[in-house]
Amino acid sequence: MNPITKIRVASFNVALDRRHPGQLANEIAGPGSRQLRHLAAIIRQIRPDILLLNEFDHDGEGNEPGHLHRFCRDYLAAGADSIDYPHACLVPTNTGLLAPLSLHGGGEPALPGDGLGFGAFHGQYGFALLSRYPLCQEQARSFRRFLWRDMPGARLPRDASGPYYAPAALAVLPLSSKNHLDMPVELPGGRRLHLLASHPVPPIDEGPERRNSCRNHDELRLWHDYICPGRGDYLVDDAGGRGGLANGADFVILGDLNADPRDGSGFREAIRHLLASPALNREVALGRLRPGSEGALALRPPVKRRGPPRYWTHSQGLRLDYVLPGAGLKALASGVCWLAPEQDPQGWFWDRRGRPDRTASSDHRLVWVDIAV
Repeated sequence: MNPITKIRVASFNVALDRRHPGQLANEIAGPGSRQLRHLAAIIRQIRPDILLLNEFDHDGEGNEPGHLHRFCRDYLAAGADSIDYPHACLVPTNTGLLAPLSLHGGGEPALPGDGLGFGAFHGQYGFALLSRYPLCQEQARSFRRFLWRDMPGARLPRDASGPYYAPAALAVLPLSSKNHLDMPVELPGGRRLHLLASHPVPPIDEGPERRNSCRNHDELRLWHDYICPGRGDYLVDDAGGRGGLANGADFVILGDLNADPRDGSGFREAIRHLLASPALNREVALGRLRPGSEGALALRPPVKRRGPPRYWTHSQGLRLDYVLPGAGLKALASGVCWLAPEQDPQGWFWDRRGRPDRTASSDHRLVWVDIAV
């Protein structure tokens, strides 16, 4: 048997959010859909060893993983090019978890606006992890309940009249719109890799207070502080553990971060600071390893973009999805799975008129990095 010399880590926003609780589970258990088949085909082609799935609906607490296991069994492990993920978990999320009071003042709290994370039901827009290697769930750290107000210098939203959130709202409002998870993975030879997974709120659907842009900014800052020794001393995880990542630990930040360093509507300094961190592998963070994407080169975004197409991971011409290894890891290659229209006879990404088709798979593209072991 040949020794394993590299692992492939990937992040994919699969857009498997549905309108009602249990709808995705029923779809996977039933006849399925074109979207599910195409998503599975993309994953089987890229064949990541470790995969984060953003926007995968579940029960909110991760206690009912049956439909995730069925997706792995019936879609990913099916066919001649099957891929098996013996280790999988649903990650508890704040989306659709109703706050005990109205976050915006007045009246009874109601979803989706008064969710601790935006969602029509608990678990909408959740995320999941798939791995060929054991997930060390007992050693995982979660920052789902860390309060936004407890971040030193938090960028809390304000409007012309003053602070947007009342003190009572800030006493219950977490920073993480879904979750910030540090999940160690046991690699061959006993080495551990920390998966730092999240899906910050998109900087849209807001007023002059810029509440979602502010939250996205600080959700990104959490990881920046977590990986830099001394900067994350203020952090308290959901089990009461204090501090950031242990110095010298191997890690990968991955997820749909909803932040482009050059384009989009959010505050760009947070993603710029993160990408510039000396704690990250420079080749990947600065895009030097990322090859040009044929699909991105064929895209005509709705507005002019400053960022080069080879960085784009979203059908609107934005770089939103990331796999960012730490500086102690050697990256061998990276890429975005996005075929040009003429290379896409299966219709994974484009409709018959050559326009991006979200219903075919997703409006996001799978991003991957190969790491030397």
